[in-house]
Amino acid sequence: MSDHHIKRLVIMRHAKADWPMGVPDQERPLEERGHREAPLAGRWLLQQGVVPDFILCSSALRTRQTCTWVCDELGDKAPTPKLEDGLYSASANRMLTVINHVPDTVTTLMIISHMPGVQDLAMHLASRDSDHDAYMDAATRYPTSALTVMETEKSWAELDGQDARLTHFTVPRA
Repeated sequence: MSDHHIKRLVIMRHAKADWPMGVPDQERPLEERGHREAPLAGRWLLQQGVVPDFILCSSALRTRQTCTWVCDELGDKAPTPKLEDGLYSASANRMLTVINHVPDTVTTLMIISHMPGVQDLAMHLASRDSDHDAYMDAATRYPTSALTVMETEKSWAELDGQDARLTHFTVPRA
């Protein structure tokens, strides 16, 4: 792939959430561990030079809090995130539909959402030339705060399956 046309997709599962009694799923907050680990994802992105120019975030509280921590770490490089109701409890196909509508002026897109959709999306998009170890890690476990980085030369509208190279999978931990 030539660096000139490469688009990057960062898929993140929200940080560790609490499950307080009587709180609807969409309003579940991060627990203490989630507040510690979410900023590490932002730091990892900066260290790798993978800074999103557009972030789509599920409207659930735990994803919004995760996004806030990531953006705090990105500092003035952080884009203004867009809340996307369609990413809450979304299947991989639903997430892909959202991605397909992103303008091609976006070169690095970050999605912050939920299981199992995030893992299913990464596996659906991963091409045969993906990094083997990163692919196997993403396929076998996708814990909270996990990040997958994928690269493609296709436009966002053309992404449909096995057309993005999975290059990194990491779980930033304190």
